Amino acid sequence: MEEIFLFVLALIWIVFASVQDLKTREVANWLTFSLIAFALAYRGFFTLLYDDMWFFLFGLLGFGLFFCLAHAFYYGRVFAGGDAKLLMGVGAVLPFHSFNDYFILTLVFLLSLFFVGALYSVAYSAIASVRYRDRFVPAFAKSWKSYSFLWLAPVLLSLLLFFVKTSLEGWLVLSAFFFFLPLAFIYLKAFEQGCLVTYLSPEKLTAGDWLERDVRVAGKVLKNNVHGLSLKEIAFLRKHHKKVWIKQGIPFVPAFFIAFAIMVSFEIFAPEAIQDWILSLFSLF
Repeated sequence: MEEIFLFVLALIWIVFASVQDLKTREVANWLTFSLIAFALAYRGFFTLLYDDMWFFLFGLLGFGLFFCLAHAFYYGRVFAGGDAKLLMGVGAVLPFHSFNDYFILTLVFLLSLFFVGALYSVAYSAIASVRYRDRFVPAFAKSWKSYSFLWLAPVLLSLLLFFVKTSLEGWLVLSAFFFFLPLAFIYLKAFEQGCLVTYLSPEKLTAGDWLERDVRVAGKVLKNNVHGLSLKEIAFLRKHHKKVWIKQGIPFVPAFFIAFAIMVSFEIFAPEAIQDWILSLFSLF
């Protein structure tokens, strides 16, 4: 398969990006942009060598599709900048052979990524909550008190469900789910405030860091926006020796590696399993 080189290239790049993300909580532009450049250059070289224009065009269209998805996730604050750029690189690598593949492979990769990402985020947050328990415990107590009104919803829903015709097992399962949702929300808010929000001196700031809230310095307001702090804003904070609250994200690139490795394994060893999985998914509806 001509895509084997692209798979190996992407896996190596994502490994380096994962290590960098875990160490510094950011992914360098040269790493993500070089993955895109090498992937498209290889497709172009293969096209010239074997006169297969579609191999390059499918990769270019894949990059374009994932470029749009990356921007949607970035401006929706689902992904940070490094994650979004890495997603573009994955779009240039995935083995699209037909226009049908754009739907199937994109859907499979994104579902795999968010499923793996959810499990990874839960594991990461649990470890971080234990590691920083001196900050997490008071944050959880504060969050529990602030959002205690949320428990009213599952109580009312459970009572309503009790009077609807349903089995005891079904009532117990749904009631447990109703009560889990506010608990999960309170936990995540506590994790965010206790483990992800930190007070940093301007010397430790890097471009793209997200302000936890707007900051007023010397009559000027620095906005909490999706792009994070610019180099000019960091220089301004350093000039005025202003510490700020920064909201850090979970280093998410390792989830990319796991999801991509799973997809590559299926594509190489059991490509028909992807089609069967999609068909079985839609059969549920």
